[in-house]
Amino acid sequence: MPNDRIRIALVGCGDVADRHYLPALEALSEQVAVVALVDPRPGAAERAADAIAGWSPGARSHLDLDEMLKAGGVDAAIDLTPAPFHGHVNLACLEAGLHLYSEKPLAASLDDADRLIAAAAKRDLIFLCAPGEAVTKRVRWLSDVVESGRFGAPTLVVTHHADPGPAAWREYTGDPTPFYRDGVGPLFDHGVYRLHALTTLLGPVSRVQAMGAISSPTRGVRGGPLTGRRIDVTTPDHILVNLEFANGTLGQLLASFGTPATRAPWLEVHFAMATISFSGQSWEADAPVSLYVDDDSPLGLEGWLEDIQVPRDDVGVVEAGVRHFVACLRGETEPVLTAEHARHVLDIILKTYSSIEDGRSHPTETTF
Repeated sequence: MPNDRIRIALVGCGDVADRHYLPALEALSEQVAVVALVDPRPGAAERAADAIAGWSPGARSHLDLDEMLKAGGVDAAIDLTPAPFHGHVNLACLEAGLHLYSEKPLAASLDDADRLIAAAAKRDLIFLCAPGEAVTKRVRWLSDVVESGRFGAPTLVVTHHADPGPAAWREYTGDPTPFYRDGVGPLFDHGVYRLHALTTLLGPVSRVQAMGAISSPTRGVRGGPLTGRRIDVTTPDHILVNLEFANGTLGQLLASFGTPATRAPWLEVHFAMATISFSGQSWEADAPVSLYVDDDSPLGLEGWLEDIQVPRDDVGVVEAGVRHFVACLRGETEPVLTAEHARHVLDIILKTYSSIEDGRSHPTETTF
């Protein structure tokens, strides 16, 4: 494939496709072409095909995944369907022999994740999974700091992804209802970004303990086709997770769709001799970074250093994942966003809900 445009099928033509994936693929249009679009909603795939006609003319529109797979002419697929469908869609694509990039999570259960990984291995397929945290410049920089040992070992990480969720996003063009139901919620949708970043930095998690609650049983919708309506919240929209990493580091994560706003640092990494604090919003390329050095030796430094220069990403985390997938397909880099890593993060999330249900801590079953 390195010398030809890679033929990609997009399965799911909703908000994330419109605002993130199609623009990211257009930026790579010398290397890829979208040749097929799948969405069961009448007209959705056709509208997407019209939008990309300038750089991917002739893309076929399908209402049904099996129909697209039978038509052939595709090298790789990107699964952007709602989270509860990922296991079925991903398995169908892999069994059809397509390289695959899946939005998170890769499946709903560890058994399903195992089946997907085995299916990809059997056919020697590239199978990667969002989010793209591990390939961002910011996380790579922080990984280098951790690995260098210059501030000692990390002992504690505290992080959050807290906002009102997609019902409050005026720019959101889809139906936010599924995000507040079982199978999605703030941990599957947003906290997963933090879990991928933390496990990239610190390795596997060995034990999980969590609490969760519904802050409000209904939520008003501010954007998209349901603007002005109220929707039910049936899964916890506040989730607090305590993490014990295999290397002994402790972590704490807040994933919430029930917080109006926050100015708390979205990530702080505490080392033996320093703290690195990330302020602003995690999606801001120029979000400020501060460093506190705890060195009271005569020639040392003790205090905060503001506006630490960190490598800036020129694209968002979603787009970074797409770019990495295409680079892997072209043989330009080795896969980083592996399905095995995504399976471990799924394991952490499932153990979180088990802990919420029974009040106990739960060991994880996987590693990567």
